[in-house]
Amino acid sequence: MKHFLSTSDWSAEDLESLLQLAGELKQNPVNSSLKGRSIALLFLNPSMRTRTSFDLGMQQLGGIAIVLQPGKDAWGLEFEAGAVMDGEAEEHIAEAAGVLSRYCDLIGIRAFPSFIDWSKDREDQLITSVARYSSVPVINMETIVHPCQELAMMLALKERMGTVAKRKMVLTWTWHPRPLNTAVANSALLAGTKFGMDVTLLCPGPDYLLDPQFMDTAKENAATSGGSLEVSHDIEAAYSGADFVYAKSWGALPYYGRPEEEFELRRNYRHFIVNEEKMALTNNGLFSHCLPLRRNIKATDGVMDAPYCLAMDEAENRLHVQKALMMTLLGANQ
Repeated sequence: MKHFLSTSDWSAEDLESLLQLAGELKQNPVNSSLKGRSIALLFLNPSMRTRTSFDLGMQQLGGIAIVLQPGKDAWGLEFEAGAVMDGEAEEHIAEAAGVLSRYCDLIGIRAFPSFIDWSKDREDQLITSVARYSSVPVINMETIVHPCQELAMMLALKERMGTVAKRKMVLTWTWHPRPLNTAVANSALLAGTKFGMDVTLLCPGPDYLLDPQFMDTAKENAATSGGSLEVSHDIEAAYSGADFVYAKSWGALPYYGRPEEEFELRRNYRHFIVNEEKMALTNNGLFSHCLPLRRNIKATDGVMDAPYCLAMDEAENRLHVQKALMMTLLGANQ
């Protein structure tokens, strides 16, 4: 049995096969390959694209999606092994995942980090607990990584570029009034290097570097794929000659759990907004963002409405890559 917790757990060849199947499903979206099959979707955090695309995707394949919000329309869950459950949670994930495994063929979970203690959150305990107790494949719908998002990004890139290997990708930090999850940035870094791109991580300074576990894995990916990874704090140099700019805001990990202090740092970096002037430095580069995006905060209207913006294509592709993923995990891709 195989889970989909991170692209790091899958080979480049397997991911390429997923993208190929996703492209085929984009052309022929409806089939009955998963008729009689089901997925339980656990949302501990809000969602629009993820919930819609998984729910609709399973329906288009002939299956059924059950959406649950633990703590709201389902019992609140405890994820820690050996916990003395004298708090708010009514059910342990051992029983919840075990029961859902008997009902459903797949389990998906979205569980953002706590934003209190990164030393704990970086272990991704919630989804690893689900995978430990589940007897069916588990899909990561965003925790400290967001692998489905980055498959959608990569499909959109391949549709426009063809070959992505050795193309320059700039993963740029951009401003937001709050310190956000690093999940999409982590996965973009992993995906770009996995597929052989020359990735530049552009951020205001060392405080905004991503966790070493992702930086180190990205370096390993690049060494294997023939790509590269470098870090830059120079906006003009990073954008220069770029084939693709991917924007995301995230919090500075040294200030994790201290948003007021972190704001005093980030308030100086509003100039990292993606605008037409920066995009003019690129090699007729493409742009994308995972959405949702605050216009004229993260990127200007001019960038979002430009023909080089892939954000809508990427968002649509969530539907197709997730259908391909569900089919593959259930052996319906043969």
